[in-house]
This record gives sequence, structure tokens and C-alpha cells, in this order.
Amino acid sequence: MTNSGNSLKRSLSLPMIVLYGLGTIIGAGIYVLIGEVIAIAGYLTPVAFLVSSVIAAFSAFSYAELSSRFPFCAGEAIYVERAFELRTYSISIGLLMVFIGIIASATLTKGFVGYIDYIIPINEHVSIVLLVITLGAIAVWGIAQTAWLAAITTLVLVAGLIAIIWVTRDNLVDAPMLLEHTFSRFPEDSWRKIISGAFIAFFAFLGFEDIVNVAEEVKKPSRNLPLAVIISLVISTLLYITISVSTIATVEPAELANNPAPLALVYERAVGEPPLFIVAISIAAIINGTLVMMVMATRILYGMSRQNWLPAKLSSVNSTTRTPVFTTILITLLILIFALWLPVTTLAVTTSLFTLLVFFSVNLSLLVIKLRDKKSNRCPEGAHCYPVWIPIAGMLTSSAFIFTQIYYWLQ
Repeated sequence: MTNSGNSLKRSLSLPMIVLYGLGTIIGAGIYVLIGEVIAIAGYLTPVAFLVSSVIAAFSAFSYAELSSRFPFCAGEAIYVERAFELRTYSISIGLLMVFIGIIASATLTKGFVGYIDYIIPINEHVSIVLLVITLGAIAVWGIAQTAWLAAITTLVLVAGLIAIIWVTRDNLVDAPMLLEHTFSRFPEDSWRKIISGAFIAFFAFLGFEDIVNVAEEVKKPSRNLPLAVIISLVISTLLYITISVSTIATVEPAELANNPAPLALVYERAVGEPPLFIVAISIAAIINGTLVMMVMATRILYGMSRQNWLPAKLSSVNSTTRTPVFTTILITLLILIFALWLPVTTLAVTTSLFTLLVFFSVNLSLLVIKLRDKKSNRCPEGAHCYPVWIPIAGMLTSSAFIFTQIYYWLQ
């Protein structure tokens, strides 16, 4: 039975949830990792982003249907639980999401170094330690993440990307000829470059799946959640492909590949002035993205502990700050270790790999649920039910993406 006194207020309209979704997708990933993608894919970078978006799209439709069927918080764990009724599987998915949050935070933290160096030259390790400890302290103290704050942050991040597209607009005229020349001499290892680049680019699309975790605060969730997931993914795809084309049309890929702050370099080259505007936006994006991931990871552990799935210590709350201090400190230390230990490309690839495993599980869960419903020939009232081939395609593309990348690693 639902206790209405404990229910969340449904205050998020479709435009607000789309902005929230764009904020979770267009975080700092594009600002940090586009140089890493270009280092691998070169002039084929736009194709790498397109491949990533197509692979994400199938899972996006699965998330859209599941969110309309089960409009509750803690999406992935709920989906697996409803499909298989296996606590161990649900716990595994929850811990996988925590690990993804830790690795993603470490990835963004590494990107912070390149942009802050434009303002204050500082040792990389010192910079990482100061950032992670500061954000950990903020998370311990307590921070309110509201939809309005997310919406404002989103508009700022999108404004930064649009600014880069605007200042490089003259170079976009040459982009079709550049791409045509690239495809006309399609080298033998092009698909390797595209797939390997897409594996890193996939990181920049992560976030649409987080929309389902605010399901209980959305107006008309069965209608608005699926629309928000799909609209957010389409807009971000168009932005990413445009920004990647304008980037390689402005600065040579070889130069971008060796730069820790690639979009700042593109802006500086196009305008001829210090890129302080882009640097400020990038730093804000990295700080916000890292903090959100940090809080997300701690809250998953906290919630699982409250379900008696993990030790009770992980759900202990400080009487002063009203936050899970022990859990936050644990997550902060793990982020720090990974950020100091692994290079940014390894972190991004690891995040993409484990996220694809989660996507595979989500698609499998939807397939099991749909086959179960097929016996009674029904689609739940208010749900948006897509064809059964959608989760099958999501499973196949996610697994194929993983195995293809592993094959390239082994060669």
C-alpha cells in the first residue's frame, strides 16, 4: 500500500524533464573526452559519435518503455527485480551502478586538470586531490540538487557548445568536403578507429538512463518519461555531431589529440583570444558532473543498505549533516584512488564497458517482461509498449559493441 504522506510531489513537466535529461547527458563528458575520441578516430569522429548514438537509442527506447511501466525511483534495480525476482541480480546491478559512478567521477576529475591549467598552472596530482576532497566535503555537508538548478546548468552547458559552433561556423562550410575526402580514401582500419572511438564517445551519451530515477516527481510519467528520454537523446546527438564536425574542421586532429582541453583550444583558435569563457563553463560542468555522480553512488549504497542488502554501516546518517558521512568518505576515497591511478582513456572505456553491461541487463529485463505479458496478450494501461524487437536489438547492439571492442583490444 502506498503512503501518500511519503510520496514525492509531481512537479516536473515535459520541458523541465527534457532539460534535466539534457543536463545528465551533456555534462562534462563532451568537454573532457572529445580529444580522446579524435585521437583514435581522427576525421571519422562524427561517425563515431553517430554510431554511439544509434547503440544508445535502442536502450533508450527500452528505458522509455520500462519507465512508463514502472514509474518509480531506483530504475535499473526495479526493472531487474520485476523481471527476475532475484535479489542477488538486483544487488549486482546496484553495485555495478555504484562502480560506474565512481569511475565516471574519476574520468571527469582527470579532465579538470587540463582546463584548470589555463587559469592556474598546478601539478596534476595536487589538482586532483584538492578537487576530490573538496567535492567530498561538500557532499558530506549536504547539497540540494533541484530540477531548476539542473535546468540552469544545462542551459549554460548547451550555450558553451553553441558558442563553439557559432565561432567556428565559417569552417563548417569546408566540413562536407573534408568528410567526403575522408570517406573517398577510407583506410582499411577505419572501422577499428570508428568502433574504438565510439566506445569512448559512448561516455558522452550516458545520462539519459538517469531520467527514470526522478520518475516519481514527473507529471504524467507514463507519457512524459518516454518522450523525455527520446527527445533528450535526439537533441544531444545533433549537438555532438555538429560540435565534432566543427572541431575537426577548425583544428587538425593530431593537435587536438595531444591537448588536455580540446574545446578551449578550438575556441581560442577560432576567436584568437584566451578561451576563458569556455574554460569557465568546462570547469563548472566537471565540478557539477563529478558531484552529481558522487552523490548518486553514495545514495545507491545508502538505499541498498536500507533494504538490508548491504551492511548497516553504509546507511548510517550523521545527526548534524543528515547525510551518509561514512559512505560518502568511502566513495570519495575510491574516486581519488582511480583518478590518481588510471589514465582518462582507460577510465572512460571502463565506464562505457560496465554501462553497456547494465544496458544489456535492462534490455533483457524488458524482453522477459514483454514475453510474460505476451501470454496474456496485454500491455499495461498507461504504458508505452514498443515492438519486442526493440529490447532484442538493444541486447544485440550492446553485446556486439562490447565483443567487437574486446576483439580489437586482443589483436
